[in-house]
Amino acid sequence: MKLSGAQILCESLQKEGAEVIFGFPGGSVLPLYDVLPQYPKLRHILVRHEQGAAHAADGYARATGKVGVCVATSGPGATNLVTGIANACLDSVPVVAITGQVARPFIGKDAFQEVDITGITLPITKYNYQVHSAGKIAATIKEAFYLARTGRPGPILIDVPRDVFAEPADFQYPTEHVPPGYRPILQGHPTQIKKAAKLINEAKQPVILAGRGVQISGAYDELKALAETAQIPVITTLLGIGCFPGSHALSYGWAGMHGMAYANLAINDTDLLIAVGMRFDDRVTGNVNAFASKARVIHIDIDPAEIGKNVPVDVPIVGDIGTVLRALNKQVSSARHLEWLRQLDGWRGKYPNEVRDSSSLIPQYVVNQIYQATRGEAIIATGVGQNQMWAAQHYTFDKPNALVTSGGLGTMGFGLPAALGVKVGCPDRTVWCIDGDGSFQMTLHELATLVQDRIAVKIAILNNGYLGMVRQWQELFYKKNYVATPLSCPDFVKIAEAYCIPALRVEYREEVKPAIEQAMAHDGPFLIDFHVEPEENVYPMVAPGASLAEVMVAPERHHKKVSDSAKLPVSNI
Repeated sequence: MKLSGAQILCESLQKEGAEVIFGFPGGSVLPLYDVLPQYPKLRHILVRHEQGAAHAADGYARATGKVGVCVATSGPGATNLVTGIANACLDSVPVVAITGQVARPFIGKDAFQEVDITGITLPITKYNYQVHSAGKIAATIKEAFYLARTGRPGPILIDVPRDVFAEPADFQYPTEHVPPGYRPILQGHPTQIKKAAKLINEAKQPVILAGRGVQISGAYDELKALAETAQIPVITTLLGIGCFPGSHALSYGWAGMHGMAYANLAINDTDLLIAVGMRFDDRVTGNVNAFASKARVIHIDIDPAEIGKNVPVDVPIVGDIGTVLRALNKQVSSARHLEWLRQLDGWRGKYPNEVRDSSSLIPQYVVNQIYQATRGEAIIATGVGQNQMWAAQHYTFDKPNALVTSGGLGTMGFGLPAALGVKVGCPDRTVWCIDGDGSFQMTLHELATLVQDRIAVKIAILNNGYLGMVRQWQELFYKKNYVATPLSCPDFVKIAEAYCIPALRVEYREEVKPAIEQAMAHDGPFLIDFHVEPEENVYPMVAPGASLAEVMVAPERHHKKVSDSAKLPVSNI
C-alpha cells in the first residue's frame, strides 16, 4: 500500500498509540497538516508558540505515562522547541518532537527557514534523526517511540524534509525495531542486591531518598513495601514528590535547597542512604563534600552514567527500580528503628512544614487552601521560582505524578502549557496551574489554547510584583540590591477576560476560599490573580555552597540556621 510520507507518519503515530499532537503549522510541515483531517483519532491542539507545544507534550507525558508528541515547522519553529526539549531531557520525560525541514535539494544551502536542528538538539535529546526518504519514516517512528519510553526515558527529535512528507512509499509498519546495541539493564546484579540488603539490615539510622525514577518505573508498591518492612523514613527529591504518599507516617517530606529542614537534617545524620531513582542534583545535595558524610550509600538507577557521577557510592545497582526493589525486598528483614524515627519526629516538631499565621495574604496560605478545596486530588502544574517551591511545600501529594514541574532546567513559563497538556491527557482530573507573575507572563498566550480547545485548567497566580526567587537572593546575598527584579504586570483579570476566561482578583485572606470554590465550580478555565505579600521569602533554604545541616529556617523561627543537627542549637546567619 503506497502512501505519502505524511500519511505514513500519521499511520505510524496511530500504531504507537499517539492520541494527541501539540503543534503549530508552517511551510515545511504543510503536507503533514494537509493529511491530518484523514486521521480524526489524532487530536491536534493548536498552541500559540512552539515552546508551548513542547511543554504541553511534556506535561501530557508526565501525567499519563505515555509518549508526548509535538510538531513544529523548520527554522524558528524548530528552534522554539529547543527549551522544551532540553527541559524534557533533564527531567527524563518521553517526548517525540517532529520538525519540518527544507526540501532535500536545499539542505545545507541556507535556504529560507533552514537550521541544522539535529545538530542543535544533539546534546539535549536521547537520540535524533533526519529522515531522507518516506520509506524510512515508519521504522524511524517505531524506533523513536521505543527509545523515548524505555530505559531512562527522554526526548527524541525527528526532522523530516518537506519533500519527504510528499514522497510516496510503500507502508508496512514494523513489528519490532530495536536499535543495535541498545539494551537497557533491567535486572540488578544479584551480588550487589545481596550487599545492599545486608547494609539495610544492619543500619541503625537508614533513610530512603527517592526520585523521579520511582515514578517512571511505577515502583510505588515496591518502595512502600521496603519502607514499611524495615521502617525506613522516606524523603523525596522535588521530582520524586508523590512517589511515596505525603501523608504516610514514614514520609518526611523532600530534601534540598528548599526542602524541609527535618528532611535535610535526617540526610545529614543518616548512617545509610538508599538513593532510589535519583541523580544527586546539586539542588538536593548542597555542598556535595558534606552530603550524607556519615553514611554508606546505596544507589539504584537504570542509568549507569548517573551512579558515582556526583556522590561516591558504596553499593551501586544498575537496573529498573521496580525490578530491583522486588528482588531487594525479598532479602530485607523487618525492623523498627524507633529511636531514629523519634529523633526525626523531634526535628519535625521543632521545624514543622506549616503555614504561618499572618493577617496579610501570604502565598503559602493560598496553596494550602487549594489543597483543602481539592482534598489533595488535583494535579498541580507549576511555573518556576517561589511559586514552585510553595506549591511543593504546602500541597500534600499522596498520588504519583500529581506534581508536574520543571526540575533540572528550571524553566520559567513551564506551568501553563504543561497544565494544558496534563488536562488534555487527564480530562477527568482537576488540574491547577500554580504560577508566579513573572513565570506566567512568559507563556500566558496559551490562554487562547485553553479557550479554543475547551481545556478546563484552573490558574492561580501568586502575584508579588517581583521576580520573586531572584529578588530573594538579592535580599539575602546582594544587600537588597533589587536590580531588574521589580516587575510591572498587566491586569491579569482583564487579560483573562480578553481571552473570554472568567477571572477574579484576590487581595485579602477572607476572599481566598470563595474564589477557589468559584473556580472549581466553573466548568471551563478560570484564573485567579492572588496579590500576595511582595517580599515573602521561601524557607527553609540552604544557601549556595552550604551543607544540608546549615539549612536556614523561616524568620518567624528567629531567622536562624541549624548548625549541629544532633543537638539542634542555632547560630545567627
